[in-house]
This record gives sequence, structure tokens and C-alpha cells, in this order.
Amino acid sequence: MKYLINIIILIDYCKWLYMSGVHHALNPDQYRGIFGSDGEKYAKDVQEIIDFGTSGRVAGFISEAIQGVGGILELAPGYLPSVYNSIKKAGGLCIADEVQAGFARTGSHFWGFEAHGVVPDIVTMAKGIGNGIPIGAVVTTPEIAQVLTRRSYFNTFGGNPVCTAGGHAVLKVLEKEKLQENALVVGSYLKDGLMALKEKHEIIGDVRGRGLMLGVELVTDRQQKTPAKTEILHVMETMKDMGVLVGKGGFYGNVFRITPPLCFSKEDSDFFVDAMDIALSKL
Repeated sequence: MKYLINIIILIDYCKWLYMSGVHHALNPDQYRGIFGSDGEKYAKDVQEIIDFGTSGRVAGFISEAIQGVGGILELAPGYLPSVYNSIKKAGGLCIADEVQAGFARTGSHFWGFEAHGVVPDIVTMAKGIGNGIPIGAVVTTPEIAQVLTRRSYFNTFGGNPVCTAGGHAVLKVLEKEKLQENALVVGSYLKDGLMALKEKHEIIGDVRGRGLMLGVELVTDRQQKTPAKTEILHVMETMKDMGVLVGKGGFYGNVFRITPPLCFSKEDSDFFVDAMDIALSKL
């Protein structure tokens, strides 16, 4: 049974049951998960961890709305609202990791968690905030932020004015050039192209994601969902020879992680889909 690295429950008191105080919940994976797309059943697992693995009080819950390195996995519908409710009842804070899904990448929303209708207590962000400039940030409520006033906190590069100016410029460009809308329109167009490839190539087991955060999972057997670990390496190399760089991830390393710049166009999408089509045909 697989577990999700990016979704954890941090226990503030565990009666020595788990020395680390960290629990990993079942991955609400709609493609390979034990409960398919039933978010409520995955959420029940979190509630059971609270009930039987803790004192009943938890520190917090961390999750990505769409897992990036995990293989572009969008959490099962209904999962986050139910889990957030359980965590808050147990006295914990809900933390959204928006390093990859944030800053308009999903197209439909500026933040990934918005698609699930939840409001986290803390949001962590980086990467997209600087467009290559090394900058990250944490956003939270005044009440939670006040905790930092009780301790001496120091960060060598914190508040760097150059990086801060870069982050500000990125926000202005996102708005001025309507890149969130572009991510939605072009992302939907690209996803349609990838879905067409799925119909053509049996090795594509799943196409998922939203906006310009898409995943294509390769399998050697669609029924068994056998990971195509070797085949994906051949496809990557062939695409690279054609001038297309694409990363991979997922539990088995068999998922293409397609996260191009937000200025990606329909013409770029056509070129990408054509390159993948040729590469898959050569297998």
C-alpha cells in the first residue's frame, strides 16, 4: 500500500506511540489509489490516524493540491474539505504547499487549493513567485504570525530587496499579460492534444492535471497499470533530440511532468504534442 510523502500529519503529543510525531496518510491518488476518486474514503483514513494514532490533538496537516514530483496527481474530489474539517476539530493548522501549483499555473485558479474550496491557515510558496530568482514566502494569519515575535528568528537572505523586487515584477507581469487566463486556455488545448495521443498510443495510461500543470503516465499494460520505467527514458531522449525538454516523476518515475512557462502558446503545444507523438511511435 503506497503512502503520500507530501501529505503528513504532525502530532504535537503522541504518547510515545510514534517517536517522530509524523504520520503519513493514504495517498488520494485517483489513478492508482485504493479508493479511486472517492475523496471521502481517503479522508476517513486521516480521521482514523487522528483517532487511533494520536492523543486526539494534532499540530498540523501539510498537502499539495496537485502533487508535482509525485506525478502531477490532483487530490481526489472532496478530500481536502473533509480533511481540513477533521484537522481543525483536532486543533491543528492546515498548511497548503503551493510551490508548484501556485501563481496561476493551474489556470482555473491562482492557487491550487482554491479548486477544492478550502482556505488554509498557512500557505508556502516559491519557484513561480520569482520566475527563476531564488525567493520563497510564507503567508499566514496575523494570529499565527505573532508566534514569531516570541522567538528570535534570523534569516541570512530574508527580505533581500533585489529578490523582493523581482517577485513584485513577476506579479505585475502575471496580471498585465493575463497569464492565468493563458494557462487555462493553452493548458486545456494542450491537454486535449495529449488525450488524443492517449487514444493513439496504448502506452499512455493516464493524462491528468489542469492548466499548465499536466501529467502523462506511461504504462506497458493499461489493465495492470504496469509502470513503463524504461520506455519513458527512451521517449525523453528522443524528444530531447528534437529540441523538447520534459521532466519525469511519480512514485515509479514513469510520469511526464509537463509544466512549461506560463507564456506557453498553442503553437508551442502543437510542437510538443507532435514531438511526443513521434517519440512514442519510435518505441
